[in-house]
Amino acid sequence: MDGTPPPPNEPTPPPPPPPATSGSPTDFLKGVVGKHVVVRLTSGVDYRGVLSCLDGYMNIALEQTEEHVNGTVTNRYGDAFIRGNNVLYISAAEAL
Repeated sequence: MDGTPPPPNEPTPPPPPPPATSGSPTDFLKGVVGKHVVVRLTSGVDYRGVLSCLDGYMNIALEQTEEHVNGTVTNRYGDAFIRGNNVLYISAAEAL
């Protein structure tokens, strides 16, 4: 290919499909134990730290925890325990 667009009578090839995501939420959570995560609470507050453990109720234990309000660090904790009913989501803070 020389970089020129195809003539108008030839159809352009379709774009490649988006990368497939595989695995279940359980697989994701098992994969991020021991890694840096972001936990967003229903109140909008973020907690960033190393996911130590979690249970089926989404109760979470974090180590090296920072509390972020409106993008600003407001507190730092050694260990933090978050009750699952307050969790909106858990996200990996680093590429998996």
